[in-house]
Amino acid sequence: MRKDWETVKLGEFATHEKGKKPKNQKTEQDEVFKFPYINIEAFEKGIIETYTDGEKCRFCFEDDFLMVWDGSRSGLVGKGMNGALGSTLVRINLPGIENNYAYHFLSSKYQEINTRAKGSGTPHVDPYLFWNYDFSICSLPEQRAIVAKIEELFSDLDKGIADLKKAQDQLKVYRQAVLKKAFEGELTKEWREQQQDLPTADELLEQIKEERQKHYEQQLENWKQAVKAREENGNEGKKPGKPKFLKELEEFTDEDLFELHELDSYWNWVKVDKLCQYDQSAMKAGPFGSSLKKAFYTESGYKIYGQEQVISGDYKFGNYYVNNEKYQSLINCAVKPHDVLISLVGTVGKVLILPEDCEAGLINPRLVKFSLNDFYSEQFFKYFFESGFIKSIYKLKNHGTTMDVLNLGIIKELPFPLCSKKEQHQIVQEIESRLSVCDKVEESITESLEKAKALRQSVLKKAFEDTLLSEEEIAACKAAPDYEPASVLLEKIKAEKKKK
Repeated sequence: MRKDWETVKLGEFATHEKGKKPKNQKTEQDEVFKFPYINIEAFEKGIIETYTDGEKCRFCFEDDFLMVWDGSRSGLVGKGMNGALGSTLVRINLPGIENNYAYHFLSSKYQEINTRAKGSGTPHVDPYLFWNYDFSICSLPEQRAIVAKIEELFSDLDKGIADLKKAQDQLKVYRQAVLKKAFEGELTKEWREQQQDLPTADELLEQIKEERQKHYEQQLENWKQAVKAREENGNEGKKPGKPKFLKELEEFTDEDLFELHELDSYWNWVKVDKLCQYDQSAMKAGPFGSSLKKAFYTESGYKIYGQEQVISGDYKFGNYYVNNEKYQSLINCAVKPHDVLISLVGTVGKVLILPEDCEAGLINPRLVKFSLNDFYSEQFFKYFFESGFIKSIYKLKNHGTTMDVLNLGIIKELPFPLCSKKEQHQIVQEIESRLSVCDKVEESITESLEKAKALRQSVLKKAFEDTLLSEEEIAACKAAPDYEPASVLLEKIKAEKKKK
């Protein structure tokens, strides 16, 4: 750093004051309640939620900087506003310093301040760290030149970042376009024309009905054998329950299918029961919350599968279990390999396919499970259910207020595309070959965004280490009419502070 710069601890010359919650507030502004209450929402987004009469308030002004002192975003700084200062904020003023020069300095410390926040409950800025930062003071012309250089470089960076984010958005659109074409049969149209042994959709439905009937007849035969064995043992033990034929959901009407893409003879829209195995627990919502309270959890036993596994995509995640007694009482909610789990609340519609080595366990009340039959691919199901097409349908049906909500009843009424399993596998390959390219581009964009973030910090670091300006730019600053060394400026700041 050059000799005509000075370094001073931030706390030695900055003035500051922490905010305070007003005694009286109203949502509407009037002649009495005329002061905007400046909270995080106000200084970051310009949204004023309440007004105060000024009683027992601390005020902030446009020349101040506002910093979030308490909470998860502690260290975030913004330009000042006129109003009553919020209780989680601190107003900071750096007298005698070019306003934007001070702002960029404070902004450059956000990441460190935030990650080193203190407090086991609500985090807050570490005052020792913050007030002991070395603040570099240079002449006012240099401060203005540094600000201009920072903002010029940031402008170029922002344009690049905007282009990268636009490319990200275009990738999202492309991904959904791929899925849309996949489930309209467009990706495999040429492939389908080259096949000679594909069953039609009507033939597939007939095969599914035959399989369903065979399954029922086998269950009936097993029951007869169990009854006979019981009779031979003198009718000891519980009498076996006679199996019931699984009732099918009603078919779609022409009106239901009116807005759906018209498919050829090898495809059809069906309800989800046609795609599931042929027993009562093949489509199952999680148990009522009172049946699976945390009081029942154990350190080991049968795993509880919930939103955390589905949303993260990690079936091994989490360590909640129940004992054998509780597991047996909720056996209809038990899972097995290849089951499809769907999240129902908050982040809705995420799908997890359980692998061969999954732990035995139960779904919790925030999931539904589907055991698919041999006519439907789990991966095909996942891609379809996570597509924008099906989301646009169930969002119209969900019953959520503050957040999206799905339930088994809604899913039972959704349209699913049925085609041969051979074509389903081909579609999955077509999707994954295209989306793998998207993944590589996405990875490259993410890396570029991280580099842009690091470059922004590098610019700020150079600015306050006196390495941002060229020698020609420094010479121009020294030739300015109001140039004076930092030592003179610092003495003026100290003298002004003593007066106050």
